Amino acid sequence: MTEIIIDKRFCGPPNSGNGGYVCGRLASHISGGAEVTLRAPPPLDTPLEAVATDDGTWELRDDTKVVATGRAVSVELARVETARLQEARAAELLALFEPHEHPLPNCFVCGPARAKGDGLRIFAGPLGRHAHTPVLAASWTPDPSLTADDGLVAPEFLWSALDCPTGFACNCDPQSDSYDKTPLLLGRMSARIESRPRPGVPCIVTAWPTGRDGRKRTAEAALHDEAGTLLAVAKTTWIAVERDVQLGR
Repeated sequence: MTEIIIDKRFCGPPNSGNGGYVCGRLASHISGGAEVTLRAPPPLDTPLEAVATDDGTWELRDDTKVVATGRAVSVELARVETARLQEARAAELLALFEPHEHPLPNCFVCGPARAKGDGLRIFAGPLGRHAHTPVLAASWTPDPSLTADDGLVAPEFLWSALDCPTGFACNCDPQSDSYDKTPLLLGRMSARIESRPRPGVPCIVTAWPTGRDGRKRTAEAALHDEAGTLLAVAKTTWIAVERDVQLGR
């Protein structure tokens, strides 16, 4: 059993943890690829317990409430979209939300209200050269505050970087070539980390939608360094919710 506290810095909605960050914290107990399912909003500044169960899975508990569950899985993508750094930076200029319209302006990953070095400030926008399917891209240069003891970016921040871009990708509808602003919450995320970058090294995030089924929307994402080396991949499932639910009201 290990205590985990989600610092308020790592919020997604105003009063709960960013989904990708929380998934990454629980996944740190699992070797190789991992799948984490969020079962309740992860509370901030609250001692939580990461507990190994008898069947080999992990649970993140808030007292008796199970906040998330995690298990080892093989994470394979049918395709991996790529972009050059200059393309990703150009895509950011076409970000799908104006700063004053952003649904979660203080989100650790994608919030425009977060200061540089505090939040990740990953603003995904469309890659113009992908006419066959929507693909979003953004650049990300990890801040030194995200460094683990080995001098590389801590794994939970790679999970974080792959989170929000897939949420925006889920609102891209390839059938109608349109984008909607449906409120979404991350329900499940699986990721595989190949390599971790050093702070200050520019990275490229790409994300694309893979399907819709009722309230569920799915997407995938990849993280590369500037040289094109694959760092990590992810699959996500997002749930369409009411705006008050997204805000945790």
